[in-house]
Amino acid sequence: MTRYPDRFYPVVDSIRTLMDLVALGVGTIQLRVKDLGEAQAAALVREAVESVEGSPVRLVINDYWRAAIAGGARHLHLGQEDLATADVGAIRAAGLTLGISTHDEAELETALTHRPDYIALGPIYPTTSKTTRFDPQGLDRLGVWKKKIGAIPLVAIGGITLERAPAVYAAGADSIAVVSDIAHADDPDTRVREWLALEPAGD
Repeated sequence: MTRYPDRFYPVVDSIRTLMDLVALGVGTIQLRVKDLGEAQAAALVREAVESVEGSPVRLVINDYWRAAIAGGARHLHLGQEDLATADVGAIRAAGLTLGISTHDEAELETALTHRPDYIALGPIYPTTSKTTRFDPQGLDRLGVWKKKIGAIPLVAIGGITLERAPAVYAAGADSIAVVSDIAHADDPDTRVREWLALEPAGD
């Protein structure tokens, strides 16, 4: 059975970076571009879906669920605010997978009612890539979350570097979403290759 999402799960903010990662052989990539209008989101999703057509990559659209449905995307990620207003029935009817962000027990309970394809927990460490009202979760919380969700894949996000990754996997994460560790690397391509070569603890 193919793992989804892959253990290395980069989050990017442009089609250009998306295509760079496709060329490097990354299996699952999230496209997260904030504050777009409906027309802009629709155009972006169409371009992204067309860009990866014919490749094995699994493209995950962040937040823009209407555009994802209309644009023929197959995978979607929602934060809690977007989840509250999204038509999950329509998302499921369109055949999209659904990953959901969580930060506390109440959000996890809400997420689980929608039978998500994966649960994300963050931020694990302090992060500069996204403003959040939540304190760092720490590694112990990953273990707690994994026990609660069982077979549902658990994605860790927030401040995770390549050097921290083995401990994050060992704590219970099935996948690590990576933003700054690639975007701020001196040589992003080399950093991506290092992530792809990383064997998580226990494997």
